[in-house]
Amino acid sequence: MDAERCWLWLARVLGPAAENAADLLAAYGDAPTVLQARFTEDFSALLTPPQLERLHSLDPADGDRELAACRRLGVQLLYPSHPDYPVAFLAIPDLPVLLYATGEPGQLTGRLLVGMVGSRRPSPYGVEAAARLGGELAAGGAVLVSGLADGLDSQAHAAALNAGELTVGVLGCTIDKTYPASNRVLRGRIERQGAVFSEYGPGAQTFPASFLQRNRLIAALSDALVVVEARHKSGTMSTVRHAQRYGRPVYAVPGSIFSTLSEGTNALLAEGRARAICRGADLLEPLGLAAPAAAKPRRAPRPAGDAGRVLALLGPTPKGFEQLLQESALSAGALLAALTQLELAGRIDALAGRRYQRRG
Repeated sequence: MDAERCWLWLARVLGPAAENAADLLAAYGDAPTVLQARFTEDFSALLTPPQLERLHSLDPADGDRELAACRRLGVQLLYPSHPDYPVAFLAIPDLPVLLYATGEPGQLTGRLLVGMVGSRRPSPYGVEAAARLGGELAAGGAVLVSGLADGLDSQAHAAALNAGELTVGVLGCTIDKTYPASNRVLRGRIERQGAVFSEYGPGAQTFPASFLQRNRLIAALSDALVVVEARHKSGTMSTVRHAQRYGRPVYAVPGSIFSTLSEGTNALLAEGRARAICRGADLLEPLGLAAPAAAKPRRAPRPAGDAGRVLALLGPTPKGFEQLLQESALSAGALLAALTQLELAGRIDALAGRRYQRRG
């Protein structure tokens, strides 16, 4: 039986984020061996009761429809013995036994990866910090890893892409979906200049907890984690906890004592759980990468078409999506595409409440 079918079967047996995945593989080596031994050996010491039930009841052929969907969509299946499977995952107890990927995951081998996470509704300070630090880290040779979500995740990916560097998006939804849908253009750029990963195959059922499970993958994949802006209680802080569990160094951007968006990052610094980062060199040098020399910024080309029309409507005072929709006379889809193009080009900032303002 082919390897992909065996690993897909084992992924269904264990379920996502299985804490016993590494123990099972340490005992049996790989999915084909587990499959061969499922009716002849006692797995009760290694698997939970629900996993044991699935071990005996699930048929490997049940995954053939999903395998066909992956081939049709151009989705790659990565498993621990696959050459493009991220080696960082092999060292964690709850490793993904099967990873769905689009883009070019093979380009990541041997590279230094830095996670950058933060609020989905950042302040202008957070947006600027993510753009500047992300750009400096990428220019220094780091591959930025984030969750392809709204806010600071998007800023991290855009900073890497604008610096001409690779970036990795880790989804909390299925590999055939993009959440939020407004990031489809960004995802397309990432797939041409990096990779997108998910633990959930096409058509799989996901839950709110799936995004928290995703956070462990961001932490494990990263050689260091940077938190730009985060509240005390947030999904970002769950990524920090995973990073600390895996022994990854955590860096935090200091923020205003008056901003609730900086409560989490400032607490990490005050409690000694993170090191301060104010420039890319603060992280690059400890990780053995040289900070790039300062270069004179090149003038960006003037946006044309819909993007140029929308940019002309924006200034230092934020405007809401509905106001821009009325003033631009564009359709909602065309306006969203133009705003995404301008944000990725670093010409505008996206603020909370779907408000936008011109940068600089």
